[in-house]
Amino acid sequence: MPTQIHPTAFVEDGAQLGTDVTIGPFCHVSANAVIGDGCSLHSHAVVTGHTSVGRNSVLFPHATLGCSPQVIGFESTPDSRLEVGENCTFREYATAHAGMPKFGGLTKVGDHCYIMIGAHIAHDNVIGNHVVMANNVSLAGHIEVGDHVWFGGLAAVHQFSRIGRNAFVGGGAIVVEDIIPFGSVVGNHAKLSGLNMVGLKRRGFDKSQLMQIRSAYKAVFFGDGLFKERLAKAAADFADQPLAMELISFIQAGGDRPICKPA
Repeated sequence: MPTQIHPTAFVEDGAQLGTDVTIGPFCHVSANAVIGDGCSLHSHAVVTGHTSVGRNSVLFPHATLGCSPQVIGFESTPDSRLEVGENCTFREYATAHAGMPKFGGLTKVGDHCYIMIGAHIAHDNVIGNHVVMANNVSLAGHIEVGDHVWFGGLAAVHQFSRIGRNAFVGGGAIVVEDIIPFGSVVGNHAKLSGLNMVGLKRRGFDKSQLMQIRSAYKAVFFGDGLFKERLAKAAADFADQPLAMELISFIQAGGDRPICKPA
């Protein structure tokens, strides 16, 4: 099916549209936008700035991608960019902003992400694949989110935070510390409530893998001695167990950054 552009849509000269693209009523696509094959923009959706959208992605009414960062005094520049992967969905009023050149200039969203109503991805975020953000989730700038992370509605995350893959952030959580891979956090301020066992089982982790993750979790957060001592001991004890070491190495890589711990 050929690309379809509604008569009321405004597609600027220079915009690159793939095949089978649908641009609905009153949409705006800027001159430097790149829209992949099979994408669909519902009414009033906006793709602006230096933004690329991967194939088969969908923007619902009033979703807006590629605006400049919400930084006072920032002036738009070609070095400020947004990349959205394939098969992503942005529901009504969801937003993702471009990056700041002084930090590399790129905000990136992976493949198969589902961004629900009113959710916001700020500048310089790096979002993994298969990430789900429920209604009105708000991510500040410079956040790293691993694959298969789920955010409950109204959760908010402080800038420069890291969230490991397969983590779960409960609805309304206020996250001001890093979240380990496989962890589950709730509350204001968010604390670890355990591991995301439901999500891990749904994604096919077997019993031996779950045991490996659980053992490392207990050793790091509930063993004897100071936290840094437990972390060092766990790194030695689990050196040959890759999933355990993923959890441990994530904490080590953060250096002095605070990490969400159990209450």
